[in-house]
Amino acid sequence: MDEKTLLDKVPDRLFIGGRWVDGSAGRFDVTDPATGRVIKTIADASVDDGTAALDAAVAASADWAATPARQRGEILRRAFDLLQERRDEFALLMTLEMGKPLAESNGEVTYGGEFLRWFSEEAVRITGRYGVNPEGTGRMIVSQHPVGPSFLITPWNFPLAMATRKVGPALAAGCTVVVKPAGLTPLTTLYFARLLEDAGLPAGVLNVITTTASGRVSASIIGDPRLRKLSFTGSTEVGRKLLEQSAQNILRTSMELGGNAPFVIFEDADLDKAVDGAMLAKFRNIGEACTAANRFIVHESVAGEFASRVTERVKAMRIGRGTEKGVTIGPLIDEDAIEKASKLLEDAVSRGAKVLAGGARVDGPGTFFQPTVVTDVRLGSEILREEIFGPVLSIVTFSDEDEAVRLANDTEFGLVSYVFTRDLARGQRMIDRLETGMMGLNVGVVSNAAAPFGGVKQSGLGREGGFEGIHEYLNTKYTLTPDPFGA
Repeated sequence: MDEKTLLDKVPDRLFIGGRWVDGSAGRFDVTDPATGRVIKTIADASVDDGTAALDAAVAASADWAATPARQRGEILRRAFDLLQERRDEFALLMTLEMGKPLAESNGEVTYGGEFLRWFSEEAVRITGRYGVNPEGTGRMIVSQHPVGPSFLITPWNFPLAMATRKVGPALAAGCTVVVKPAGLTPLTTLYFARLLEDAGLPAGVLNVITTTASGRVSASIIGDPRLRKLSFTGSTEVGRKLLEQSAQNILRTSMELGGNAPFVIFEDADLDKAVDGAMLAKFRNIGEACTAANRFIVHESVAGEFASRVTERVKAMRIGRGTEKGVTIGPLIDEDAIEKASKLLEDAVSRGAKVLAGGARVDGPGTFFQPTVVTDVRLGSEILREEIFGPVLSIVTFSDEDEAVRLANDTEFGLVSYVFTRDLARGQRMIDRLETGMMGLNVGVVSNAAAPFGGVKQSGLGREGGFEGIHEYLNTKYTLTPDPFGA
């Protein structure tokens, strides 16, 4: 399918109560970061539109909660099947609005689809328990019930997977939702809403609002006492503000926030595997991932060889529009991303770091930044404290295990870490010693629909995916009944 045909198929309006409606705040442009050109103009939601979306979710809430779990699961399974049929369309759409290479967009379709399949199966496995109280005077019933209307805010970097990772468990649990995708990449979510409509999802169960006034629209929805759940993926700074707003009505919250992932390579590591893992952990999604390795902490005895190997690999990468054959590095999302990567790199170099590859913006249209390797990074450099969110691999060295652990934990974040070592006991120690919600031991990618995704410290609250994911959308109720054998 050519680009124009696909873009013409993508809805350009809000999806509220099962209807595609105009936004009362007008319209806004969506651009291709590889060219800077407008690819579609879509509806811009106002505060009133956000309220209308929540109205629809509230109106559909009781019926959806009462819908048998098998029916909810079958709708999600049909959505999974439809996504496989339309995978080429979704992959191309993500490449057009976000910029990642087409091969990676195809990978995201696979990954994102798994949340639909996984939670279609989990819908029928919501369980409780029954037992006698310790005193023997009654029977305890513990049951699970949908939280209620939920507001899901998704980021721009994984337009499909971040939607399915939130929508899947919410619908499986029996919750209705309002989804607000990022204004930079809203098209995939709109097309996903069309897919769910085709899968037979009842009107009002899912509502999608696109807006350039995210702060005002979100604050209004979060402040509405009918809302019972907020799920957000994005920066810690924004997450902190949303938590403050959520406190007013004591909302259930899930927060997947910033990261500063350490990638620790010990002296006994298999360097072939470490280099392969590093390329995945750093350059997947153009480095624009919260799970991207941010700090490469390498034992001093192997740092030189590691740096040489990754530099050779980085210099061979092809930069270009993600639709072009053989491209491995697409554009960064916007000018702000270019500026951030440039400033962090400049600070590191000013403190004595050495650039081995890349290190500059690519001239011409689009927001391209060269894949970069920088070594001899000094402690105190901003690049070690801030999330880069770009294709810049920075290397620091250590001399012993205790120093590696201290460097890895020296951050306010704790989303994911990566460790490469052949020593089984050391690997087990790292599981206990690293302050992180997830860890890749001799692997460079950890995300999986069957696993609980989330962090500790200022990287967030709650988990998405796995058995744990659906419980973020369930309330636990305890009921005591009298002893049926009592007088």
